[in-house]
Amino acid sequence: MSPSQKHRGRHPADSELFDESALAELRAAAGDLAWLLGRSYQERSALKLVGDRYQLRGRQREALSRAAASDAQVAERRGRRIEAVDGGGRPLVVDALNCLITVEAAIAGGLILVGLDGAWRDLASVHGTWRRVAETDKAIELLGASIAAAKFSPVTWFVDRPVSNSGRLAARLRDRAAERGWVWEVETAMSPDREIVAAAPAAIAATSDSWILDNCSAWVDLPHGAIGGSDIEPWIVDLRSL
Repeated sequence: MSPSQKHRGRHPADSELFDESALAELRAAAGDLAWLLGRSYQERSALKLVGDRYQLRGRQREALSRAAASDAQVAERRGRRIEAVDGGGRPLVVDALNCLITVEAAIAGGLILVGLDGAWRDLASVHGTWRRVAETDKAIELLGASIAAAKFSPVTWFVDRPVSNSGRLAARLRDRAAERGWVWEVETAMSPDREIVAAAPAAIAATSDSWILDNCSAWVDLPHGAIGGSDIEPWIVDLRSL
């Protein structure tokens, strides 16, 4: 996102690249990529092979990279997923940028991918610097309301310390929690992924990051729960075969 942008909405080319006429081919490509990944092909070479076969554009290849996984990975991830309403007083560790940017994008009308594992993901990019956008406060509000309704406790947010302005985001999360009476711990970490996985034997991980999903004991699709319980009508691109 360039410094002049104030929203995390759709890319100008996305309406064409991900319209209804493109979906059948994209789903077929996602299935082919999953097949190759399940046979130990390296992701980069498999993505190039599939992307070249279907003559996919860069954004479409990026979508496949985020959305595809082998059949075994998909089955294992689905087996560890809990629903956002099922917190039941259990601890929650939140991948802050991962969840926040997905909800920001959904509010702004950006593309939301449904991957083969069912997780919601965005195609927005931070590129090393987080900037507050017009949707940030509403996104935090929706995520916080979803966490509170599910009765997760305690709640710890991990923000990527290497990302510029991570301290500002952490402060924003703390301020909003104080305003709403939400009991949150907000930490900046050099490697949030590892911190989340380290906590995940006891805690639920809120993320769509593939590495975390493959290494945690349980996870929740927090953006899905937050948006699903709101009046937002997101632009969903589902790459699962129908």
